[in-house]
Amino acid sequence: MSVKKRTAKGVLGGVLGFVGMSAVAGVLVTVAVTPALALSGMAATNTIGVFENLPEFLAIDQLSQKSNIYATQSDGSPVLLASFYDQNRVEVASDQISQFAKDAAVAGEDPRFFEHGGIDVEGTVKGAVQTVAGGATRGGSSISQQYVKNVLVQKCEVMTVEKDRMSCYDDATKTSIDRKLKEMRLAIGVEKKYSKDQILQSYLNITGFGGTVYGIESAANYYYSTTAANLTLPQAASLVAIVNNPSKFQLDLPDSETNGAANGYAANKVRRDYILGEMAKLKKITQEEYAAAIATPIEPAIQEPSTGCQTAGDNAYFCDYVTKILQNDPTFGDNEDERFMNFKRGGYDVYTTLDLDVQATATATLRAQVPTTYAGWDEAGVISSVQVGTGRVLAMSQSKLYSQDPAVLETSADYSSINYNTDSEYGGSNGFQPGSTYKTFTLAEWLKEGHSLNERVNSARKSDWGTFQDSCLGSQTFPGFNPKNDANESGTNYSALQSTINSINTGFIGMAKKLDLCGIRKTAEAFGVHRADGNPLEQGAGSVLGTNEIAPLTMAAAFAGMANNGTTCSPIAIDKIIGPDDTERAVPASTCSQSVDPTVAAGMQYAMGKVMTEGSATAALYGTSPRVPMIGKTGTTDGNYDTWMSGASTKVATVTGVVSLRGGPNGLANQRDIDFPDGTAATARHRMWGAVMSVANAKYGGDEFPEASSSVLYAVQVPVPDLRGKSMADAKSTLESAGFTFSDGGAVSDNAAAGTVARTDPAGGGTADRGATVTVYSSDGKAVTIPDVVGKSQKDAQSALSGFQVEVKIEQTDDLTKNGKVISVEPGAGTTVAPGSNVMIVVGKTIGAANGNGNGAENGNGNGNGGNG
Repeated sequence: MSVKKRTAKGVLGGVLGFVGMSAVAGVLVTVAVTPALALSGMAATNTIGVFENLPEFLAIDQLSQKSNIYATQSDGSPVLLASFYDQNRVEVASDQISQFAKDAAVAGEDPRFFEHGGIDVEGTVKGAVQTVAGGATRGGSSISQQYVKNVLVQKCEVMTVEKDRMSCYDDATKTSIDRKLKEMRLAIGVEKKYSKDQILQSYLNITGFGGTVYGIESAANYYYSTTAANLTLPQAASLVAIVNNPSKFQLDLPDSETNGAANGYAANKVRRDYILGEMAKLKKITQEEYAAAIATPIEPAIQEPSTGCQTAGDNAYFCDYVTKILQNDPTFGDNEDERFMNFKRGGYDVYTTLDLDVQATATATLRAQVPTTYAGWDEAGVISSVQVGTGRVLAMSQSKLYSQDPAVLETSADYSSINYNTDSEYGGSNGFQPGSTYKTFTLAEWLKEGHSLNERVNSARKSDWGTFQDSCLGSQTFPGFNPKNDANESGTNYSALQSTINSINTGFIGMAKKLDLCGIRKTAEAFGVHRADGNPLEQGAGSVLGTNEIAPLTMAAAFAGMANNGTTCSPIAIDKIIGPDDTERAVPASTCSQSVDPTVAAGMQYAMGKVMTEGSATAALYGTSPRVPMIGKTGTTDGNYDTWMSGASTKVATVTGVVSLRGGPNGLANQRDIDFPDGTAATARHRMWGAVMSVANAKYGGDEFPEASSSVLYAVQVPVPDLRGKSMADAKSTLESAGFTFSDGGAVSDNAAAGTVARTDPAGGGTADRGATVTVYSSDGKAVTIPDVVGKSQKDAQSALSGFQVEVKIEQTDDLTKNGKVISVEPGAGTTVAPGSNVMIVVGKTIGAANGNGNGAENGNGNGNGGNG
């Protein structure tokens, strides 16, 4: 039969009786469109074979939906931080969609939806004839066909390779008979498997409503600030109108004209009113409802959807950190791009560890204490807080405002895309030198190797520190290494405790001299410390003073480990992930490991507790209320370019700092010379730390730290070797081998060989603290020995003591045998002294002794006046 003799009405009559027969529906529909196919030169018999060979099943898959990141309030309720999507869609159940929207979709797009088996034959034939005849492309697709097309397009959208995605999209959207046949076949398959209500629900969830708005729920949210369930009749019809031609009918564009046709509100109203009229014809609404609806003006209430971390406000940098974790998590895919794309399309709800109370305080104190920019200096303030024992990140904030917009970053130094709290791998910088806060790892290694807090080292400043032990790289020397102390302290024999309390650089270098540099590095690594740029930690002598560039969050986790009796937990930012199917997904977990023995940790806690109460961190302590037991350590880099305060209670660890952004155009600055609103830049760290820990202490509390053992506190007593007669070089070697610090006391008069050891203080044969300083005196070889003159007459004694300066002292006695005799001599007989030294002899005098015999003389010359009785 020719096309001219067969009308669309005739086609309908030949087909409608068989629509419900799903087994042959494909063939029958193909026959129905045969006239159109004939015009294209395709034989009907071939077409039937092609049609039957096409796939007929299309699953109603999960749609691309927006994912959300949340924080949790104290009462347990979630607070949305940010949403992410390629397509702004929230999939909803059928009972969450207004009946007005369902009826409007059927009336406007497929009035015979509930009658056909997937194909609106009349509309399809008319559309095919017009298309093949060269006319304008005509629709006519059923809701089932439109759904199929949308699903095929969605399958393209999730492809990560651009070439594959574009090829897929072309296949899914090209104007061709074979594409139409495939859609028809799949539409019939969909109708076989799913109910009409399921298909209509899926259609309203998948279809586009202009721009990035997809699905009826997001459309209701965006255009009318309501939900799909609460749409009014005119609102529902207005939204469904958009589906027909989104670029023409969407409601977030001002009224305009394209080729003389109205766009925007006016165009939407025309389409809306048409749909309302169709609804009235189908008796889905009453005439009264129709009249009221068409009289209602188009009045959208646009609610801009939030997307990306820039919408997270003060929490943006933490949000950014979470997204980087998701990009690094294999849960979401094989590589970073695929993972984040899957996250944005997957409909995930991510519940984070962020404590909004601590975070709000961190942000507020940064705003108050550190300006976003400072003339002539590129700087930033940073704060990271971590829960002790879990690794949960409670706060992450910085003074710079967040933006990923190149135009904003180009024009304003107030903004940054870099999260200065984290590693470069997680959106951060290459890190900052933590200064003396890094000394805590030398302290840990010191105690690990059996030294005590009260053990002393040679801490005098020197330009040649000699050779350092390094079990990894071999012995090391560092020519020209000559660190000074912050206040130019000149003490030569500080204990480890004193060096910690007052942050004595030379004291810690002296400690490192007795340790293994590789051991210090490994101890730092045991606390989770690593360089922010991903390179290995450096372990030279300078690293003892904190020259490795480390992220603040890393140091916060390390101090949490110190407060947790030596058990360090890696930081985590996600508590829970719920997938689109409402099932919980695996999250990156914290890994906890024993960094040092609890006895070592207790010694560290004792020393760092003293730092808070007696040392360099008292300013941070005084700014904290309420107070609980806390430990801490300050850090200041060379030139005062970076300043840090790191510390913890048994519940929360916080790191605050003001850092110089070395990549900026304005260089570095001495923070002690810069005034911020509430004080110098160098002391802002203390003010910020006190503010944040005040909130943390009030909310989480804090317990007493364990007592440090006596073996950690007190130095071991070791014997002092007898060095008399040894050379000074041998004496130094012997003392240092025994664990003492050698000090040259200079030459003294002695009868030992010149240059050999005359004596030591403490004296050989006794005991002293390991590490104590032993002062060694050398002999000048010129000393004489005081002879034994006790019992001699005064005259004979003075004769024997010729060459000395003799002083005579008379002492009364009732022993007649001692009258006129020397009772004692000082220094004692046998003492070596310098020639001409003072010697005092004590001469006895018996009461009543006769005068004139020289035995009772009082003036020491034998010519006294005698007694008086």
